[in-house]
Amino acid sequence: MENYPSAAPAFGAGFFLVIIAVALISLAGMWKVFTKAGKPGWAAIIPIYNYIVLCEIVGKPIWWFLLMLFPCTSFIFLIWVYNLVAKSFGKSEGFTIGLVILGPIFWPILGFGDAVYLGPSAKEANMNNRFGSGDYQKPFDPQA
Repeated sequence: MENYPSAAPAFGAGFFLVIIAVALISLAGMWKVFTKAGKPGWAAIIPIYNYIVLCEIVGKPIWWFLLMLFPCTSFIFLIWVYNLVAKSFGKSEGFTIGLVILGPIFWPILGFGDAVYLGPSAKEANMNNRFGSGDYQKPFDPQA
């Protein structure tokens, strides 16, 4: 029996490169989102500090980042903050689901797309104007 080289190391290296590429694309999107919100983009790559900056972007108290670190509350509060990020950029709950499930796709869409930062949670998504008259791009403009 001859010794043929195994394909496992090549497969492992290829898989590792794909994971690194997906992570870099996601971080680039998050960097751009932070920049659009007027925060330093480099904050996206600092593990705990990025939670603090996300709390600032959505207008919640800084101590909320602790709730995103504890095992029992982290998932709930991270989804909540992602929802508030989506609303701060004028997006709906469907976009929140995309951020949670397909983050490497939706962070770059939010960062490099035409979404505009409207402010902390966009006044809780301006529920009064949701189905009324008004321009979608300028939901708080009284002239619209």
